[in-house]
Amino acid sequence: HITPVKSSQSRTMAKIIVLAVCALIGLTSGASLSRVFKIVGGFQVEIADFPYQVSLQRNNRHHCGGSIIDAGWILTAAHCTANKDATIYGVRVGSSEHATGGQLVSVKAVHRHPEYNSGNFEFDFSLVELGEAVEFGEGVQPIVLVEEEPSDEELSLVSGWGDTRSLEESDDFLRAVVVPMVNRTECAEANKDILPVTESMICAGYVEEGGKDACQGDSGGPLVVDGQLAGVVSWGYDCAKPGYPGVYSNVAYVRDWIREVASV
Repeated sequence: HITPVKSSQSRTMAKIIVLAVCALIGLTSGASLSRVFKIVGGFQVEIADFPYQVSLQRNNRHHCGGSIIDAGWILTAAHCTANKDATIYGVRVGSSEHATGGQLVSVKAVHRHPEYNSGNFEFDFSLVELGEAVEFGEGVQPIVLVEEEPSDEELSLVSGWGDTRSLEESDDFLRAVVVPMVNRTECAEANKDILPVTESMICAGYVEEGGKDACQGDSGGPLVVDGQLAGVVSWGYDCAKPGYPGVYSNVAYVRDWIREVASV
């Protein structure tokens, strides 16, 4: 078992924040409930800076994001693994492109959270058990899991291959966006006519402006705070829509379950 290195991810966040300040001046706005989330208002990044990021493939096509939490385990969203037949899934690690490069690893089993509710996305977590352990290297590393949920307004880093909502920005290459954490009460009020926001969820985004968010194709991917995995992309009302922060599954809330199933 190799202990993930948190400091390198902190340096990555610092670098990304600089890029964000320099490059993300314009805001875009996106009106439907989106379950399978791509990065809107973000920028292209390299897998070496996000070595925990994976592409969960279904029938050999990119389906969702996910995070390496150990050599044999990926954490993703339960709604990404609606079909429990593990043979239809694969995981691409170590590549900035979801369709090529790196290593494509088979899936041995899918462990959805026992309390997952597909109607309201409570406990939207799946642990994907790999058919073989991945080899850690420059573009393949596990990420530390949080023990406590992040504070309001802390900056988070979301990455994935989801819908960019732009004809000029490709979703073939990994992208990322920096978004602040949003108070759960404020988030619940914003989404009260959509779905309830519970303790198994956390929120992030620019509530008033919108313009930066996860979107279709990003679901299951990581929300990282201070180099640790704090959330899993779960659901939201449209993508980057003003007034509606994105909703993520709360990793801290299910730490005991992750330890029990994956020993991580």
